[in-house]
Amino acid sequence: MRGVASTLTGSTAGDGAGAAQQGSFTRVLDLTPEELRALLDLARAMKAEPSRSGDLLRGQAIACIFEKPSTRTRVSFAAAIARLGATPVALSPQELQLGRGESIADTARSLSGYCAAIVIRTFSQQTVDELARWATVPVVNALSDEHHPCQALADLLTIEERFGGFAGRRLAFVGDGGDNVAHSLLEAGALAGLGVTIACPLQYPPDELILAAARRAADESGAELALVHDPVLAVEGADAVYADVWASMGEETERQERMAVLSPFQVTDELMALAKPDAVFLHCLPAHRGEEVLAEVIDGPQSVVWQQSANRLPTEEALLVALTRGFGNGGLAA
Repeated sequence: MRGVASTLTGSTAGDGAGAAQQGSFTRVLDLTPEELRALLDLARAMKAEPSRSGDLLRGQAIACIFEKPSTRTRVSFAAAIARLGATPVALSPQELQLGRGESIADTARSLSGYCAAIVIRTFSQQTVDELARWATVPVVNALSDEHHPCQALADLLTIEERFGGFAGRRLAFVGDGGDNVAHSLLEAGALAGLGVTIACPLQYPPDELILAAARRAADESGAELALVHDPVLAVEGADAVYADVWASMGEETERQERMAVLSPFQVTDELMALAKPDAVFLHCLPAHRGEEVLAEVIDGPQSVVWQQSANRLPTEEALLVALTRGFGNGGLAA
């Protein structure tokens, strides 16, 4: 983590003291470039030899708080935790005193006494940040309205597997520029040295502060980040084309308005044809065929969405090991 890499030293459940001292993963830019590289390398090793990681967190418990419905995030984290030998403790607000008014601070400090880490999928990024502020074990943002950093790790691993690296490569995200996936891709590309172009309507731009932070990181890595309002400009010559749903959870009341504005940003065969011949199509899922992407694209030969989905497992395994044991103590050689 930026400025707190020294805290990643094989911690287990805390004792409620020293709030905010433990490194957490609330957004991609919590990592340094070196830590991101180590995470991807560890994920590749865990994917290649999954049987070798079974004792790394044996005897530990990891709290998983889900305020939003989930398929891939819930199952991939439960599977990752089980593969590491730990026990996933799935929780909803209705099962916690949070649902009856207990503070996030008290919840964070209590769970830190039982669990090696806390995973949360929620609406507000403020909830994630407040949990991380008070927890004495690592907190993992499994999704918020502002960021989807775990998805971005799987996306990077998929792109690296397909192309061998990030240098000289460019991803085009087509759709809502304020989408949590778009935000995390900007940060991930900036950190990894992967070019990212966001093509979005004027009405739905990326968050200005998130974009500014990503551009500062890109200045260090040399990654080229761009914002355009024409999907053709974004996709021409791209190595990867990415789409997400046009109305996320909590935006259903805006559905018709959003579909009208975003319809020119649908990923079609014709749009994909403008990318490089070996370009791939990515989607974080769930997908709405006929809306943000045509079935011919997502189910076609250029789609790598199932490889991308499967890569949630090894990247989340690697993340949990790195956060709880430390980058220097969590490898398969340990």
